[in-house]
Amino acid sequence: MPDPREAELERLDRLAHRMDAAFRVPGTRLRIGADSIIGLVPGIGDVLALAPGAWIIWKARQMGAPPALQARMIANSAVDTVIGSIPLLGDIFDVGWKSNLRNMRLLRDHFGIRSETPPDIRDQGPELTRTG
Repeated sequence: MPDPREAELERLDRLAHRMDAAFRVPGTRLRIGADSIIGLVPGIGDVLALAPGAWIIWKARQMGAPPALQARMIANSAVDTVIGSIPLLGDIFDVGWKSNLRNMRLLRDHFGIRSETPPDIRDQGPELTRTG
């Protein structure tokens, strides 16, 4: 029997992918998303890019993610926002950190639900350790 949370997780996966890995940089294996592009806007870019990440965390809460998991997800997004706000260094950092993909992997691991999204889309984020 399919898990009733699967459809919501798939929607959140698509959002995380758009934010962190939607576009391939030509001639490289590097992928960037809207987060990296929006973050280039001085002053408000990183704050605007935080909104979809906050939505993912909010939905995780609604789905029953425990407080400890929510705290890890918030920490991932906070690191992305704080370091991402540093001119130039933050923009480079944003390309590699991919907080939304990290948070989705944490959420799926918690629920033990594998993604139906093809690996070429799903696995664009960094390999995560249990501390990620």
